[in-house]
Amino acid sequence: MEKIKMTTPLVEMDGDEMTRILWSDIKELLLTPYIDLNTVYFDLGLPERERTHDQVTVDSAEATKAYGVAVKCATITPNAQRVEEYRLSQMWKSPNGTIRAILDGTVFRAPIMVKGISPVVKNWKKPITIARHAFGDVYKNTEYKVPGPGKAELLFTGTDGAEHRQTIYDFQGPGVLQGQFNTAASITSFAHACFQFALDTRQDLWFATKDTISKQYDHTFKDIFQEIYDAQYAKKFKKLGIEYFYTLIDDAVARVIRSEGGFIWACKNYDGDVMSDMVSTAFGSLAMMTSVLVSPDGKYEYEAAHGTVTRHYYQHLQGKETSTNPIATLFAWTGALRKRGELDGITALQAFADKLEQASIAVIEGGTMTKDLAGLWEGDTPAVTVTSRDFLLAIRDELERRL
Repeated sequence: MEKIKMTTPLVEMDGDEMTRILWSDIKELLLTPYIDLNTVYFDLGLPERERTHDQVTVDSAEATKAYGVAVKCATITPNAQRVEEYRLSQMWKSPNGTIRAILDGTVFRAPIMVKGISPVVKNWKKPITIARHAFGDVYKNTEYKVPGPGKAELLFTGTDGAEHRQTIYDFQGPGVLQGQFNTAASITSFAHACFQFALDTRQDLWFATKDTISKQYDHTFKDIFQEIYDAQYAKKFKKLGIEYFYTLIDDAVARVIRSEGGFIWACKNYDGDVMSDMVSTAFGSLAMMTSVLVSPDGKYEYEAAHGTVTRHYYQHLQGKETSTNPIATLFAWTGALRKRGELDGITALQAFADKLEQASIAVIEGGTMTKDLAGLWEGDTPAVTVTSRDFLLAIRDELERRL
């Protein structure tokens, strides 16, 4: 077949360790033979972030704002051990966090479902998408370890110099304090991203906080969501036959467990962090999750939901065969290619992305898979465990039959 032409580039963000190896293999075996791949390339591997003092991460995010669609490989967020291992000048921030902040984006994660790998929650028949507000809250908190008796106060000083004080607690002995924040602007962006994604995917949207306890902080989230929905989205939701509703986070948990899935669950930052891991594990694994960062003005950055698979990378460096699951990374590419085709009106690119995903699922459902999936397998045919590259080659063979 003639290679599919692209009119607008994708922003391509390469990454680290084993996922970087998979990235290269996916392009070689499943993309460049069929697509005249057009990308603006950024190397977000840790050595390049060190060399550029992390400017490459900022540049990749700005390019995403310019071109509208990006695809990202998993990257290392360095800790003290990584600083020593890579001889870094400092402990560079999470690339994902930097990109999210620049795009003002919301992360949407959903499981990739296949026959033969059943969710732990047996009544879940459809994917549950977690929408995580990736700004502020506990991740940007200010903490203080209280040494002994004293009064803790919350002080806000306005630009006009006016002060507002509230007593937090009168300590009678040692303890701890924590201050959190969020902004109306960020919550507004979060709400728009959630409503727009619900419209794009034609799914119901749930939103949950604990406003009965947090009567100012969480209630502000609830109010902003409701105001925006009533003013800008209620008629659009009704026209598509989808629903938005708010409930308490504990009620949402109960509803989710009893549901059959098939909706978007919008969560504050910490709730989304925890619930996305719960949902991914209950459906199978992080290696079988899609993840897309969506900005309120409609920019998309697709990525794998998991890390760089360090243990397999060290085995790879020793010349050992590895059976690393490439599905999440592959679906990051297909998601980005489909969105690029949708925005540019290239139906062939959209169809190719669909067929590549269908081929990937068909290979697993046929019993050929990586080691992590074999441990979850409940299919009728015996699981055949293969190396990562052989798995991709099997997908290529299946894709050829579908093209």
